[in-house]
Amino acid sequence: MVTATAIRIQAADSAVPVLSSTPSITQWSGRYFGHWWNATVTEATEICTGPVVLADVDPDRYAALGRQVTDTRHEQIVYARVPLLVAEDRNGTIRAFSPGDQLAYISEPHTGRLTIVGTDAEAVAVATARLAREVVRGLLLRDGWTLLHASAAVIDGNAILSFGSKGAGKTTTALLLARKSGAELLANDRIFVRRDDTGTVQVLPWPSAAALGLGLLDALGMYDVVRERVQAGEQLHPTQDRRVTEALLEGRREPLWAPNGKEMKVQLHPDQFPDWFGIRLASSARAAMLLFPSVFPDAEPRTADEARGLTESDFMTGATEDRYPDVFRLIRVNGGGRPQDREHVATYLSGLPHHSIVLGHDIDAAGEFLTKITTSA
Repeated sequence: MVTATAIRIQAADSAVPVLSSTPSITQWSGRYFGHWWNATVTEATEICTGPVVLADVDPDRYAALGRQVTDTRHEQIVYARVPLLVAEDRNGTIRAFSPGDQLAYISEPHTGRLTIVGTDAEAVAVATARLAREVVRGLLLRDGWTLLHASAAVIDGNAILSFGSKGAGKTTTALLLARKSGAELLANDRIFVRRDDTGTVQVLPWPSAAALGLGLLDALGMYDVVRERVQAGEQLHPTQDRRVTEALLEGRREPLWAPNGKEMKVQLHPDQFPDWFGIRLASSARAAMLLFPSVFPDAEPRTADEARGLTESDFMTGATEDRYPDVFRLIRVNGGGRPQDREHVATYLSGLPHHSIVLGHDIDAAGEFLTKITTSA
């Protein structure tokens, strides 16, 4: 008899257990969430009610679910960049089939039960972590949290939040603070925030692989460590394009571009920050300062002439989640949170110190400038 393993994923007061008879699947979730959220091994028999994610390697059930979807009326969407066939029955149960990833799903929104099966343990593990995160995300958003498109570095419990569109310098700013000022890294791309009873805004991380360009890794002095680890056979996140791994092995340090013009980046597991680089990770903080960086190669670090403040575009929305639409109805609210919660957060954050800044490619100068400007946080 196969014994089920279980791990409980929790952020603030929101939690979901993950159950599997394949230990590597629950171990993957423990690794993925353990440094930023709380991941606790638990007994499968203790899980009775509430949302739950059931995941396993089961080729026969995968094939059977695939037939159930394809033999009935269904629609095709793109999910995680691959085609996904989706069918919903009269009871609201959603079945989905991804032949490209060899994954199949059953979502029962009325009970919170989500089942994932496939033919490969790693593929099932990656999908399980992604969707367990979505379950917790939905619980957090319905509990008053909102989701911002920002990075966060923490100094003495105070979170320095950096905002901007893709490529503006959010990740660069957070990593510079971590490398040059000894800050803890809380998030590199998005954060959960909620105004608490004391009036301050609490910040939680969004666990994810961190996407870092080869040029940025080199500038921050992290490239050689990554290359040596990869040469020794250690694995980066499986979502990383194989061409990035090849570039690392060849010692190429310049940015790597896909044919569509998008930069291909190294994908780091969260635990590789402390293990490989000695960068500590923070699991929570209170918002203390907002930065709006821009990065130009030859610029001297300085305060920008035009000040910028928080806008609606800084909140995540369902429209921004084009890679992972809420096809399984795990979130059931706006992807960035309820309007009143966003308004409460925006009102508080607008009263915090704001700095629109310009950074250049001189990492030492940029780090010194950031250390100086964030000293008052």
